[in-house]
Amino acid sequence: MERPLRLVQAGPPVAQLARTVEALLVVASQPLSVADLAAAAADDADRIEEALAVVGARFAEGESGIVLEQVAGGYAFRAAREAAEACGRLFERPVERGLSQAALETLAIAAYLGPCSRPDIARVRGVAADSVVANLVERGLLAEAGRSDDAGAVQYRTTPLFERVFGLESLAALPRLDDLGGDAAEIRERLEQLSQSRGA
Repeated sequence: MERPLRLVQAGPPVAQLARTVEALLVVASQPLSVADLAAAAADDADRIEEALAVVGARFAEGESGIVLEQVAGGYAFRAAREAAEACGRLFERPVERGLSQAALETLAIAAYLGPCSRPDIARVRGVAADSVVANLVERGLLAEAGRSDDAGAVQYRTTPLFERVFGLESLAALPRLDDLGGDAAEIRERLEQLSQSRGA
């Protein structure tokens, strides 16, 4: 007598997996990659992507006050654009608040040229960068990235928080220097000078 065939289910239905993905994204303090979500949900990466599509449709701009976005190499929830003003009043954008021109310049240098040291940043900006770099490290927008080969100076790079705050999927999403307008030539010249001094 033949035994009846037993169907083996490869995991919970996608709708249920989508609810698990939602929960993981809600409790996460930073964007989660497909691999992160697959490991936490103990499921397959392809099915995680299917679940993300379901979550993305449910939490889309214009459909919900919370929107799923791909940012900083992973996925995270953010407030919908129509709610941004109210959210800004509640939190006053603490990470971005009070970023000086010097801080923005330093972040731009680290984003385009990083990892780079304080002396590197000072050469591009033309002024000392110690206090600015320390402030950005404290805010979590810059992080140490080893030491330079020549002088052994601490190098810095931008962080996933930087990408998230400025709405970048990755540093590859930064505008090209040629798109920055009138200052592009001067910026390019300074960066080239710094690159040449590193190679010397």
